[in-house]
Amino acid sequence: MQETAEDFGTGDLKKLLMRQAVPASVGILFLTVNMLADTILVGRWVGSIAIAALTVVTPIIFLMASIGFAVGAGGSSVLSRALGAKNHGKAEKTVAHQMLLTTILTLILMFAGYFYADWMLKLFGAQGEILKPAKEFFYPLLFAGPLQALSAMGNSVMRAEDRARYAMVGMIAPSVMNLVFDVLFIKVMDMGVFGAALATSLSFAAGFIYLVWYFVKKSKIRLNFSHFVPDFKLAGEIGGLSFTPLARQSVISVLSILLNHQLFSFGGDTSVAVYGIISRMLMFALFPVNGITEGFQPIAGYNFGAKKFDRVQKIVKISLVSASTLAVVIYVLILIFAEEIVSVFIDDPKVLKQTPNALRWVFAASPVIAIQLIGSAYFQSSGKAIKSLLLTLTKQGFFLIPLILILPDYFGIFGIWVAFPIADVLSVLVTGSFLFASLKKLPDGKL
Repeated sequence: MQETAEDFGTGDLKKLLMRQAVPASVGILFLTVNMLADTILVGRWVGSIAIAALTVVTPIIFLMASIGFAVGAGGSSVLSRALGAKNHGKAEKTVAHQMLLTTILTLILMFAGYFYADWMLKLFGAQGEILKPAKEFFYPLLFAGPLQALSAMGNSVMRAEDRARYAMVGMIAPSVMNLVFDVLFIKVMDMGVFGAALATSLSFAAGFIYLVWYFVKKSKIRLNFSHFVPDFKLAGEIGGLSFTPLARQSVISVLSILLNHQLFSFGGDTSVAVYGIISRMLMFALFPVNGITEGFQPIAGYNFGAKKFDRVQKIVKISLVSASTLAVVIYVLILIFAEEIVSVFIDDPKVLKQTPNALRWVFAASPVIAIQLIGSAYFQSSGKAIKSLLLTLTKQGFFLIPLILILPDYFGIFGIWVAFPIADVLSVLVTGSFLFASLKKLPDGKL
């Protein structure tokens, strides 16, 4: 039986969430394997300075990718509600405008990165010995960045069309290719950090080719040139909702700048490398929780568009319970196996000594983060751009940045690690209060 977006309004919600979340989780898993593979292979075959370089460059490149994620997420909120309202003309124009916005914004960022590379790398913390390997990693990824952004945008469209399995393949295939090229370029051809960058860049190109194939052969969205004629009202609607995830990533980039400088000031190259491992684990370990969040959004958005608010309430509850249960399991595993996890990445004694306890502290509040993730996604899915923006920024912007600037003066490097769970708890309290208050106001049901 062919899966269609119409199922979002009638199907069993638990099965629908599973159908969306499992492929999204698997896709996110393989996407983060890209980053983990680079970190492990470079750490093992090049050294800890190379890991520090990757830590500096990754947030810059991810800022470009985040344009695709942001326009994909924001536009797909518009797309899901248009599909729910049976407005297929608006759905097609929405996808065309997502492509336009992603292409224009990423090309601007690419040229800015090319002309101001040294300044940008130093801004993000490339100091001392870190600068040279950081530049080797930076340039190949910079030029391939727009392709990754378009692939990320298209991935959200696939999920909005209830084609989660195609979205999963679009994340898995480039990741597998990256692993193969990593071994070839780093180990066999001994190309070091540049080899890791080249492997990742080629994987971005593969993801883009897959996206083109999907829209030509599989998508129900049929585009023509008229859909690309600028509609500023529609672009504004997409941009308003896209601004939330983009602002979140911008704040994360600012956080990365401050964090790398604080880490270098209070712990030197070693602490930057420690956080390089932790940051990869933050992206990797929580993949099933993020997968549920991704799976939740198109279902909630469709039912908002169809005005089936009782189903909206139910999918929020189901998603919160599922994501929270998984988050508890993940934290228990990290608590028990922190040393074993860290030893996979590197054999540097200084890094091995510091990282396990830091990892446990950074993940300490992970059992409750589902409330913050699902809460901000709920407001985005329902088209409430301002609330979604403010709640999305609570952790990194309102709490974590001030904490990492204040706490190290009193507690040294430990102050940086403990800032993470404190920020998590505070953001959960704020987001949870808004989420449950909003759900109580919906028609057709009670919390």
